[in-house]
Amino acid sequence: MAVHVLNLAAIDSSSKLSIAMDDLSSTGVHGWPHAAHAHLADRVVFSVEEFGARGDDGSYDNQAFEEAWNKACSSKAASVLLVPNHKYRLRPIRFCGPCKNHITVKIEGTLEASPEPSHWSTHNMGYWILFDRLKNLVVRGGGTINGNGEKWWQKSCKTNESLPCVSAPSALFFHSCKNLVLKDLKVKDSQQIHLNIQKSKNVKASNLSIFAPESSPNTDGIHIGESSNIIIRDTIIGTGDDCISIVNGSRRIVAKTIVCGPGHGISIGSLGAKHTKESVSNVSVNNVILKNTTNGIRIKTWQGGRGYAKNIIFQNIAMHNVENPIIINQNYCDSKLPCHEQDSAVEVSHVLYKNIKGTSASREAMTFNCSNNVGCRHIVLQNIDLVGEGGEAVTSACNNFKWKGIGKVIPRLCA
Repeated sequence: MAVHVLNLAAIDSSSKLSIAMDDLSSTGVHGWPHAAHAHLADRVVFSVEEFGARGDDGSYDNQAFEEAWNKACSSKAASVLLVPNHKYRLRPIRFCGPCKNHITVKIEGTLEASPEPSHWSTHNMGYWILFDRLKNLVVRGGGTINGNGEKWWQKSCKTNESLPCVSAPSALFFHSCKNLVLKDLKVKDSQQIHLNIQKSKNVKASNLSIFAPESSPNTDGIHIGESSNIIIRDTIIGTGDDCISIVNGSRRIVAKTIVCGPGHGISIGSLGAKHTKESVSNVSVNNVILKNTTNGIRIKTWQGGRGYAKNIIFQNIAMHNVENPIIINQNYCDSKLPCHEQDSAVEVSHVLYKNIKGTSASREAMTFNCSNNVGCRHIVLQNIDLVGEGGEAVTSACNNFKWKGIGKVIPRLCA
């Protein structure tokens, strides 16, 4: 199914992309397996307890989980890896493919990470639970994934500036997966990113609850990179970083019916760090509530980068006490050293903001900080109504920013 290119010079084209994105979120992508919805009774079940997982006794159950996975993955019949309703402790673990048939991982209980960073080494630092090179995988079941991340947060340079800045594991990491379904899970207190989707295609994520303390550093809710045909819907996220972050190589992304807060809002980027060429395109963010976040909807790119962020729709969004409700920053700089002005920048274009209302916690409710050399172009604002928490007027700021207004646009934007 083709996605229409968004040409905001003619507003009709934005409607075409809206229709295309709605098609993606409601009907899915051609080629996704019908078996993802098959009855579990039709499948061979491998319970981790049959392989010696004890649960609730304080031991680590990696061996039992790995043996159960190997049986399920090698099964010629569609299979279920069952995690019963107990608590199981795990060190870093990998579930690798390819497998011989469809697999459902049914998590009814709680998976709890080791609290000790010493249980990780350089070869597995990026993940706690990794699903790698898999097709037609379903992960569901109503259970909880607990990253136990407090000691990692204490070691972060964002918490203590005297410490070196090092990476920490993602709680759930999906790498090179195709036709993936995630639903009905709670993910909490990740060491860093809660749900990381990389180099994957055709992913449906729904009915997720993702939580960590507002003070926890770099604990993005859902992070998407180098992936396409991704749907996230009916999900609640409150963490210490972006609720959803979409980075390089991602396209055809739908985020729909999301509640976000606390956290840093919904972000595209950052893109173009260290003079790299990076891109994000065809993104729809629709029907979102943002509460008490430091940003609302944000596009952030580094000076000196190349590439683009384009064909993006933010619509039907309610803001409640959001620090920076609408922001484009082509001069992003997350560095202790100053970032000097560069000749190049990631191009930001063809962005629609539609039906966005609510309250700003800051005086400046809309900020378009665009590059002096590249700028932002083909930006449309339609039916925008943002005020202060007490109903007082707020302001906007913009630099090198080309836009078109449709209907009411409050606060008034610069000429």
